Amino acid sequence: MRKIDLNGRAVLVTGSSGFIGANLVARLLKEMNKGTVVSLDNMNDYYDPALKEYRLARIRKMADISKIKHVFVKGSIGDKESVDELFEQYRFDVVVNLAAQVGVRNSVDHADAYIESNIIGFYNLLEACRRYPVEHLVYASSSSVYGGNKKIPFSTDDKVDTPVSLYAATKKSDELLAHAYSKLYDIPCTGLRFFTVYGPAGRPDMFYYSATRNMVSGKNLKIFNYGNMHRDFTYVDDIVEGVYRVMQGAPDRKKGDDGLPIPPYALYNIGGGQPISLLDFVRTLYEELVRAGVLSEDYDLDSHLDLVGMQAGDIPMTYADSALLEHDYDFMPRTGIREGLRVFARWYADYHGVGKI
Repeated sequence: MRKIDLNGRAVLVTGSSGFIGANLVARLLKEMNKGTVVSLDNMNDYYDPALKEYRLARIRKMADISKIKHVFVKGSIGDKESVDELFEQYRFDVVVNLAAQVGVRNSVDHADAYIESNIIGFYNLLEACRRYPVEHLVYASSSSVYGGNKKIPFSTDDKVDTPVSLYAATKKSDELLAHAYSKLYDIPCTGLRFFTVYGPAGRPDMFYYSATRNMVSGKNLKIFNYGNMHRDFTYVDDIVEGVYRVMQGAPDRKKGDDGLPIPPYALYNIGGGQPISLLDFVRTLYEELVRAGVLSEDYDLDSHLDLVGMQAGDIPMTYADSALLEHDYDFMPRTGIREGLRVFARWYADYHGVGKI
């Protein structure tokens, strides 16, 4: 592994107003002493753009007191000409691609957006990294690539050839494209399979956020697979810590016996390694929402639960084996569910102007 000092470097973060992207940019603004961070986002309306504006406002506030230069660009990785212009202007040293059309269930009915962003957009970035060589390309994959894998915990050594959603198929395609470009053009690439990220200012379409909205509005909660669903929830700060560390350690460039590059390519899971049932997760969420004053103490959770069957594209369990991440970067997600949901509940109370926080 080749160490990279981010100070003095030009860094591109795509999807910078998204949940993970905004938190990563904030971390870079805090940690770097010199250099430039360019953040790129198309600010689409897949969910309420006001939340993206909220995150962007926080970034701009941090940038005002940061020691480094921050530039926000409204644009899409699907626009090849714009991507090339950015690389030509800034000559990035490190690129982190977090831009993607997300949502497993949404991909069932809206395939075009997933192909445009997750396939074509990522191809545009790979081409730019080829034409304007970078020291490290880090990109987001997903635990969804494991599909119906029966072996647990999920390891990056497992075969992942049976995706059960278009979203998963696009993420697996990204891994293959990155490997090919790494081999052909000696581009150091690291893919990160994220496991069910949650936390404050997260995506409203994620289960914990939508469940909160339903509880607040008195609607019932659908618990799929009749309650037999488990997720390896990972707090957003743990995800960002993992990305930040990986950015600073690129796969080594080496030559094979044939004189050609051995792909400087790596792949890691980032997950807590402690899957929890959705029913237990909801009960903890409910307790923390009551603590924060978002829900009243007499709220009857059990009467608002609907146990229903599986949805198309869903998988019953995610469970990360993150031992390789711990071995190579001395890091493993540690934030417990209650701790993370407590922070979320307090944020929700503040952002939506409810509760006692």
